[in-house]
Amino acid sequence: MQILKKINFFGYIVFILLIVILQSCSNNFNKHPNAIIIGISSDIESTNPLFSYTVNEGDISELLYMSLIQYKWDEKSGELIDEPMLAKDWSWNSDSSSVTLDLRNDVYWSDGVQFTAEDVVFSFDLYSDPIVQSSRYGTFKTFEADTTLHIDINRTFEVESPFKLRINFKKNIPPDLIDLTVPLIPKHIFQNIDRKNLITIEKQIKPVTDGPFYLAEWQKNQAIILKSNERSFLHKPSGAKEIIFKVVPDYLSRITQLREGEIDLTEDIKTEDLKQLSGKKYLQLMPIKGREYDYLAWNNIDPESYKKDNKIVPNKIFGDEKVREALTYAINRNEILHEFLKDQGELAVGPIAPIFKNAIDTLLKPLQFNPKKAAKILADEGWQDINKTGVLEKNGMKFSFSLFIPSGNPLREFAATIIKNDLKEIGVDVKIETLEPQVFFERMFKHEFDAWMAGWSVAIPLDMKSYWYSDLKKTPMNFSCYQNKNADKIIMKIDSEKNKNIKNHLYKELEQIIYKDNPVTFLYWINNNVMYNKRIKDIKISPLGAVYHAWNWTLNN
Repeated sequence: MQILKKINFFGYIVFILLIVILQSCSNNFNKHPNAIIIGISSDIESTNPLFSYTVNEGDISELLYMSLIQYKWDEKSGELIDEPMLAKDWSWNSDSSSVTLDLRNDVYWSDGVQFTAEDVVFSFDLYSDPIVQSSRYGTFKTFEADTTLHIDINRTFEVESPFKLRINFKKNIPPDLIDLTVPLIPKHIFQNIDRKNLITIEKQIKPVTDGPFYLAEWQKNQAIILKSNERSFLHKPSGAKEIIFKVVPDYLSRITQLREGEIDLTEDIKTEDLKQLSGKKYLQLMPIKGREYDYLAWNNIDPESYKKDNKIVPNKIFGDEKVREALTYAINRNEILHEFLKDQGELAVGPIAPIFKNAIDTLLKPLQFNPKKAAKILADEGWQDINKTGVLEKNGMKFSFSLFIPSGNPLREFAATIIKNDLKEIGVDVKIETLEPQVFFERMFKHEFDAWMAGWSVAIPLDMKSYWYSDLKKTPMNFSCYQNKNADKIIMKIDSEKNKNIKNHLYKELEQIIYKDNPVTFLYWINNNVMYNKRIKDIKISPLGAVYHAWNWTLNN
């Protein structure tokens, strides 16, 4: 009898240990079996699409509020494909100056009020109102607007019925359905609010939404909890019941929680962590390619002359395209790509990413590291080490400059050291200066630097004018102050061209000019390393984002 008791006790211990082991191996999935948990580094400021500025805010507002049109990414062509959303069908007039939309009649806001064409008109009115100062203010360039960029509602919209709407565009400017992809908001909630106060009281307004999810709870600095809207036509019975955006500020903690199954997805995983995470069979790596690149910028104009009286005068050193070409040859970009990024990216040729398959000129190749060629180009341009100091000079001016970088970015700190050493080998003296990000970007926007290093995220669809058009008053994001009249002509043609094939040919022409001019040294395209738990099915991570169209995801626990 005593032996039996010992066996029973031993069996009980084994049973308890088995439960503990199984719970440990479950990676905490059983805590939220019907939820997808996304790890983010910081809390959002708003769930209102009027004031959504960050990627996370955009992801959340897309799940809460629907647009007229939705898009998916065509990997083969590198282009957007439009699909119905709130607009179930549409037709263009003969000259594509207006489009008539047939709207769904089965969509209701979360308070039970039906969605209608009035919500569409009101939303565009609010987004474009300068008093509101929404995140999309000033972006409605194909619409008729007044001098303050406020859309002329009467000329633009014609409501034919609650579910039929005609939208008129500016003449001689090719419109695109992408211009209609703003998250729409409920007129009956916002119409009686003083627009001057909207930005200050918007957090006090309970979200009334129409998307595939609704806001269940916002735990400040902890989590944003969305629950599935089962009344939505986008609802999937096999999809997640909840999507939780969990705030985990510390990077190492996010990685640990991903590994332990406490979160299901996170972005921006460092290259040094990929190996150990990829060893987990339940995790899947899916890098987003071709959206972000780092560049070494050369101010093409003299910053002092521009600051003094807005005068465009070529930069004393970097105003020469041959000098910029030489500097690009002199930098071993492959070393940075291999040593720091562990080849999680590729060398950049120009501002058009490889993902744009029909627009990029594949005949253009990256300038390879060639310090001898760099030195020869500089010698041909008159740069000589006259006093044998190891530093080149021309007309009494030494080839010496400060390279500014923002603090807190290990990649750019590493790259700056490589660049400094590489350029020293050809007689160029570089001093690295690190600034706090806020100070750095403020001065960059004012065109105060001669040379600096930064990164950029490429717009979809392509936007060349904002960054490469010569008129700095119209294009303040032309940070390098690139000046080329032929490039300007092509950019204007791109903006007015309706034919896709012709437009793609123009992109290639523009890229060839930029390739020759080297207004900046395009360093490398950097992968955004996304990793998710394989229990998430039907997930399609594309250049449009990691959490794009998350209502299509299903769960397999």
